[in-house]
Amino acid sequence: MQIDLNGTPVVTRATTLAALITEQSFDAASVATAMDGQFVPRPARAATSLHPGARIEVLAPMQGG
Repeated sequence: MQIDLNGTPVVTRATTLAALITEQSFDAASVATAMDGQFVPRPARAATSLHPGARIEVLAPMQGG
């Protein structure tokens, strides 16, 4: 299925947000996630089903100044 990940079209086999994070090699413990503009807490990722055209944002903290 095709989704939008951080503004880039991506084809994925993942069916949940948790699976997508693993598939895309994000560190699940240190990122924040949103789907279609709504924050998704870490415990809810495994139950959050993806759908074609979903807009996913995965944000990691940045260091520096």
